[in-house]
Amino acid sequence: MANGLRFSQMQKPTSIRELSEFVEQCDRCPRLRAYCSKVALEKKAAYRDQTYWGGPVGSFGDENAELIILGLAPSAHGANRTGRLITGDKSGEWLFRALFETGFSSHPKSESRTDSLVLTNAYITNVIHCAPPENKPTPEELIQCGRHLNLELNLLQNKKVILALGAIAYQQTSRTLNLFRAQRFTHALEVQVPDGPLILCSYHPSQQNTFTGRLKWDAWIEIFRKAKTRIEQCSTGPA
Repeated sequence: MANGLRFSQMQKPTSIRELSEFVEQCDRCPRLRAYCSKVALEKKAAYRDQTYWGGPVGSFGDENAELIILGLAPSAHGANRTGRLITGDKSGEWLFRALFETGFSSHPKSESRTDSLVLTNAYITNVIHCAPPENKPTPEELIQCGRHLNLELNLLQNKKVILALGAIAYQQTSRTLNLFRAQRFTHALEVQVPDGPLILCSYHPSQQNTFTGRLKWDAWIEIFRKAKTRIEQCSTGPA
Protein backbone atom coordinates (compact mmCIF):
# COMPACT_ATOMS: atom_id res chain seq x y z
CA MET A 1 0.00 0.00 0.00
CA ALA A 2 1.12 3.56 -0.62
CA ASN A 3 2.93 5.60 2.00
CA GLY A 4 1.89 9.02 3.22
CA LEU A 5 -1.82 8.27 3.60
CA ARG A 6 -3.99 10.70 5.57
CA PHE A 7 -7.43 10.26 7.06
CA SER A 8 -8.59 12.94 4.62
CA GLN A 9 -7.30 10.89 1.67
CA MET A 10 -9.00 7.65 2.61
CA GLN A 11 -11.87 6.39 4.66
CA LYS A 12 -11.05 6.84 8.33
CA PRO A 13 -10.11 3.47 9.91
CA THR A 14 -13.18 1.93 11.48
CA SER A 15 -11.51 -0.99 13.25
CA ILE A 16 -8.44 -1.58 15.36
CA ARG A 17 -6.93 -3.71 12.61
CA GLU A 18 -7.38 -1.01 9.99
CA LEU A 19 -5.90 1.60 12.33
CA SER A 20 -2.83 -0.52 13.04
CA GLU A 21 -2.23 -0.95 9.31
CA PHE A 22 -2.70 2.78 8.81
CA VAL A 23 -0.20 3.62 11.58
CA GLU A 24 2.43 1.36 10.00
CA GLN A 25 2.26 3.46 6.81
CA CYS A 26 2.30 6.85 8.53
CA ASP A 27 4.99 9.35 7.50
CA ARG A 28 3.79 12.46 9.32
CA CYS A 29 7.07 12.78 11.22
CA PRO A 30 10.05 12.81 8.81
CA ARG A 31 12.62 13.02 11.62
CA LEU A 32 11.34 9.82 13.19
CA ARG A 33 11.05 7.93 9.91
CA ALA A 34 14.62 8.89 8.99
CA TYR A 35 15.93 7.78 12.38
CA CYS A 36 14.12 4.43 12.26
CA SER A 37 15.53 3.73 8.81
CA LYS A 38 19.04 4.77 9.84
CA VAL A 39 19.03 2.45 12.87
CA ALA A 40 17.69 -0.40 10.75
CA LEU A 41 20.59 -0.03 8.34
CA GLU A 42 23.35 0.42 10.90
CA LYS A 43 21.99 -2.13 13.40
CA LYS A 44 23.42 -3.15 16.74
CA ALA A 45 26.30 -5.63 16.66
CA ALA A 46 24.29 -8.26 18.56
CA TYR A 47 21.58 -8.17 15.88
CA ARG A 48 23.77 -7.76 12.82
CA ASP A 49 22.28 -10.82 11.09
CA GLN A 50 18.67 -9.75 11.68
CA THR A 51 16.38 -7.72 9.46
CA TYR A 52 15.02 -4.72 11.34
CA TRP A 53 11.41 -3.59 11.01
CA GLY A 54 12.67 -0.01 10.70
CA GLY A 55 9.41 1.96 10.66
CA PRO A 56 6.22 2.79 12.55
CA VAL A 57 5.12 -0.07 14.78
CA GLY A 58 1.40 -0.74 15.02
CA SER A 59 -0.45 -1.64 18.20
CA PHE A 60 -1.53 -5.20 18.91
CA GLY A 61 -3.65 -7.34 21.19
CA ASP A 62 -7.29 -8.12 21.87
CA GLU A 63 -9.52 -5.57 20.13
CA ASN A 64 -12.16 -6.23 22.82
CA ALA A 65 -9.65 -5.68 25.61
CA GLU A 66 -10.60 -4.18 28.95
CA LEU A 67 -6.93 -3.52 29.83
CA ILE A 68 -5.10 -1.02 27.62
CA ILE A 69 -1.36 -0.66 28.15
CA LEU A 70 0.14 2.60 26.92
CA GLY A 71 3.91 2.91 26.61
CA LEU A 72 6.05 5.77 25.33
CA ALA A 73 7.77 4.78 22.08
CA PRO A 74 9.47 1.84 20.33
CA SER A 75 13.08 1.36 21.38
CA ALA A 76 15.65 1.64 18.60
CA HIS A 77 16.84 -1.97 18.85
CA GLY A 78 13.70 -3.39 20.44
CA ALA A 79 10.38 -2.77 18.73
CA ASN A 80 12.08 -0.95 15.85
CA ARG A 81 13.84 -4.26 15.23
CA THR A 82 11.11 -6.80 16.05
CA GLY A 83 8.09 -4.93 14.69
CA ARG A 84 6.10 -5.47 17.88
CA LEU A 85 5.67 -2.90 20.64
CA ILE A 86 7.67 -3.38 23.85
CA THR A 87 9.27 -6.51 22.41
CA GLY A 88 12.93 -7.43 22.07
CA ASP A 89 14.32 -5.53 25.05
CA LYS A 90 14.40 -5.67 28.85
CA SER A 91 11.17 -3.68 29.13
CA GLY A 92 9.39 -6.38 27.15
CA GLU A 93 10.76 -9.09 29.41
CA TRP A 94 9.18 -7.41 32.43
CA LEU A 95 5.92 -6.62 30.65
CA PHE A 96 5.14 -10.02 29.18
CA ARG A 97 6.15 -11.88 32.32
CA ALA A 98 3.69 -9.74 34.30
CA LEU A 99 0.95 -10.20 31.70
CA PHE A 100 1.50 -13.95 31.73
CA GLU A 101 1.45 -14.21 35.52
CA THR A 102 -1.84 -12.29 35.70
CA GLY A 103 -3.54 -14.23 32.90
CA PHE A 104 -3.44 -11.65 30.10
CA SER A 105 -0.80 -13.35 27.92
CA SER A 106 -0.38 -16.87 26.57
CA HIS A 107 3.41 -16.76 27.04
CA PRO A 108 5.84 -15.01 29.42
CA LYS A 109 8.09 -13.88 26.57
CA SER A 110 7.70 -12.25 23.16
CA GLU A 111 10.48 -12.07 20.59
CA SER A 112 8.85 -10.79 17.39
CA ARG A 113 5.56 -9.94 15.71
CA THR A 114 5.50 -13.44 14.18
CA ASP A 115 5.74 -15.50 17.37
CA SER A 116 2.79 -17.38 18.85
CA LEU A 117 2.07 -15.05 21.76
CA VAL A 118 -1.59 -14.10 22.16
CA LEU A 119 -2.98 -11.43 24.46
CA THR A 120 -6.34 -12.04 26.13
CA ASN A 121 -8.34 -9.03 27.32
CA ALA A 122 -5.24 -6.84 26.93
CA TYR A 123 -4.06 -4.46 24.23
CA ILE A 124 -0.69 -2.71 23.88
CA THR A 125 -0.17 0.66 22.24
CA ASN A 126 2.22 3.59 22.45
CA VAL A 127 2.15 7.36 22.62
CA ILE A 128 4.64 7.39 19.72
CA HIS A 129 4.84 4.61 17.13
CA CYS A 130 8.30 5.37 15.72
CA ALA A 131 11.56 5.15 17.66
CA PRO A 132 12.70 8.70 18.50
CA PRO A 133 16.36 9.75 18.85
CA GLU A 134 17.43 9.56 22.52
CA ASN A 135 13.90 8.30 23.24
CA LYS A 136 12.67 11.91 23.19
CA PRO A 137 9.78 12.80 20.85
CA THR A 138 9.17 16.47 20.12
CA PRO A 139 5.92 18.25 21.11
CA GLU A 140 4.87 18.28 17.44
CA GLU A 141 5.47 14.55 17.13
CA LEU A 142 3.36 13.94 20.22
CA ILE A 143 0.55 15.92 18.62
CA GLN A 144 0.79 14.02 15.33
CA CYS A 145 0.76 10.56 16.92
CA GLY A 146 -1.84 11.73 19.42
CA ARG A 147 -4.34 11.71 16.57
CA HIS A 148 -3.87 7.96 16.28
CA LEU A 149 -4.30 7.49 20.03
CA ASN A 150 -7.50 9.53 20.07
CA LEU A 151 -9.09 7.34 17.39
CA GLU A 152 -7.69 4.20 18.98
CA LEU A 153 -9.22 4.86 22.40
CA ASN A 154 -12.55 5.59 20.74
CA LEU A 155 -12.43 2.27 18.91
CA LEU A 156 -11.49 0.32 22.06
CA GLN A 157 -14.98 0.48 23.47
CA ASN A 158 -14.58 -2.14 26.23
CA LYS A 159 -11.70 -0.41 28.01
CA LYS A 160 -11.94 -0.48 31.80
CA VAL A 161 -8.32 0.25 32.78
CA ILE A 162 -5.66 2.24 30.93
CA LEU A 163 -2.23 1.46 32.31
CA ALA A 164 0.00 4.46 31.59
CA LEU A 165 3.69 3.58 31.66
CA GLY A 166 5.48 6.77 32.61
CA ALA A 167 4.64 10.44 32.93
CA ILE A 168 4.34 11.20 29.20
CA ALA A 169 1.94 8.29 28.69
CA TYR A 170 -0.14 9.53 31.61
CA GLN A 171 -0.15 13.12 30.32
CA GLN A 172 -1.14 12.03 26.82
CA THR A 173 -3.93 9.83 28.17
CA SER A 174 -5.21 12.72 30.28
CA ARG A 175 -5.25 15.06 27.27
CA THR A 176 -6.96 12.50 25.05
CA LEU A 177 -9.67 11.89 27.66
CA ASN A 178 -10.07 15.61 28.39
CA LEU A 179 -8.78 15.54 31.97
CA PHE A 180 -7.59 19.13 32.09
CA ARG A 181 -6.81 19.13 35.81
CA ALA A 182 -5.04 15.81 36.02
CA GLN A 183 -3.11 14.92 39.14
CA ARG A 184 0.67 14.83 39.06
CA PHE A 185 2.16 11.52 37.91
CA THR A 186 3.34 9.09 40.56
CA HIS A 187 3.78 5.34 40.54
CA ALA A 188 0.50 3.54 41.40
CA LEU A 189 -1.55 6.72 40.92
CA GLU A 190 -5.20 5.94 40.15
CA VAL A 191 -7.42 8.45 38.33
CA GLN A 192 -11.03 7.62 37.58
CA VAL A 193 -12.30 9.20 34.38
CA PRO A 194 -15.92 10.33 34.84
CA ASP A 195 -18.13 7.78 33.07
CA GLY A 196 -14.97 6.22 31.69
CA PRO A 197 -12.01 3.97 32.45
CA LEU A 198 -9.63 4.01 35.37
CA ILE A 199 -6.19 5.40 34.56
CA LEU A 200 -3.59 3.42 36.48
CA CYS A 201 -0.01 4.70 36.44
CA SER A 202 3.32 2.94 36.72
CA TYR A 203 6.95 3.73 36.14
CA HIS A 204 7.97 2.37 32.75
CA PRO A 205 9.84 -0.97 33.06
CA SER A 206 12.86 0.48 31.25
CA GLN A 207 16.37 -0.39 32.37
CA GLN A 208 16.67 3.16 33.68
CA ASN A 209 14.03 2.26 36.27
CA THR A 210 14.53 -1.47 36.83
CA PHE A 211 18.34 -1.55 37.01
CA THR A 212 18.41 1.35 39.44
CA GLY A 213 15.77 -0.20 41.68
CA ARG A 214 13.33 2.64 41.16
CA LEU A 215 10.87 0.02 39.95
CA LYS A 216 11.00 -3.32 41.74
CA TRP A 217 9.23 -6.47 40.63
CA ASP A 218 6.82 -6.61 43.56
CA ALA A 219 5.60 -3.08 42.86
CA TRP A 220 5.38 -3.83 39.13
CA ILE A 221 3.34 -7.03 39.37
CA GLU A 222 1.04 -5.40 41.92
CA ILE A 223 -0.01 -2.89 39.25
CA PHE A 224 -1.30 -5.72 37.06
CA ARG A 225 -3.07 -7.35 39.98
CA LYS A 226 -4.82 -4.04 40.66
CA ALA A 227 -5.83 -3.78 37.02
CA LYS A 228 -7.23 -7.30 37.03
CA THR A 229 -9.14 -6.69 40.25
CA ARG A 230 -10.66 -3.53 38.85
CA ILE A 231 -11.75 -5.31 35.68
CA GLU A 232 -13.31 -8.12 37.71
CA GLN A 233 -15.16 -5.58 39.85
CA CYS A 234 -16.54 -3.89 36.75
CA SER A 235 -17.72 -7.26 35.45
CA THR A 236 -19.52 -8.30 38.64
CA GLY A 237 -20.86 -4.87 39.54
CA PRO A 238 -21.49 -3.58 43.06
CA ALA A 239 -21.95 -6.14 45.80
